[in-house]
Amino acid sequence: MSTHKPMPPRLIARLDIKAPNLVKGIHLEGLRVMGDPAEHALRYYREGADELLYVDIVASLYGRNSLTELVERTAAEIFVPLTVGGGVRTLDDFYKLLRAGADKVAINTAAVGRPELLTEAARTFGSQCVVLSVEAKRQAPGKWEAYTDNGRERTGLDAVEWIRKAVDLGAGEVLLTSVDMEGTKKGMDLELIRAVAPAVNVPVIACGGPGNVDHVAQALAAKADAVAVAALLHYKLETVGSLKAGLQARGIEVRQ
Repeated sequence: MSTHKPMPPRLIARLDIKAPNLVKGIHLEGLRVMGDPAEHALRYYREGADELLYVDIVASLYGRNSLTELVERTAAEIFVPLTVGGGVRTLDDFYKLLRAGADKVAINTAAVGRPELLTEAARTFGSQCVVLSVEAKRQAPGKWEAYTDNGRERTGLDAVEWIRKAVDLGAGEVLLTSVDMEGTKKGMDLELIRAVAPAVNVPVIACGGPGNVDHVAQALAAKADAVAVAALLHYKLETVGSLKAGLQARGIEVRQ
């Protein structure tokens, strides 16, 4: 048994992009334009975000990835890990994003279509670069299905089983988005987090639904390693700093 002290949980700012704008929806639909993604990214970085996450939410739909330029612009100004996803289909897409300044690449649709891509990417770039993105929708009590294309397309895959398999294939981290809770600010799908986090030995980033500090704290108590926050920050209901202070006040250690 290793006795290393676990790292404090991470607070990640998630920015959904529909080129060239930062957008925010509810259940990944009904998108509202929030402004320039690079400006928001810089603000969240300055507020103390531990990581940033860019997701091109229409890339898979249009069969393209157009974030390289934005990644270059952002990477020049922020000095925390940057994960980028959306429309990543090939090792070349990984390479372009990593070369542009991304630290990790998130992949959903292409991994469902060809799971070996996870293994190839992990062998080529290291599994720490490969983030499996899962959009989970509840189908029955304790059962979720993985979706692609921003929560529009069914895969027929049981989300928890798919995550287990993908981690075995080489994914080094899981971005777990609850489509049911996404954008609602009503809290996170804690049951989903509790089903996934103990099932894998890699970090799980919980995403979808936090409306206050308590919701973030609950996700961490459910054993998420990180929480990705969007609406709370975009609508200025909280800052990264106020969220961290709130977590500390609840006895949760945060990264300084």
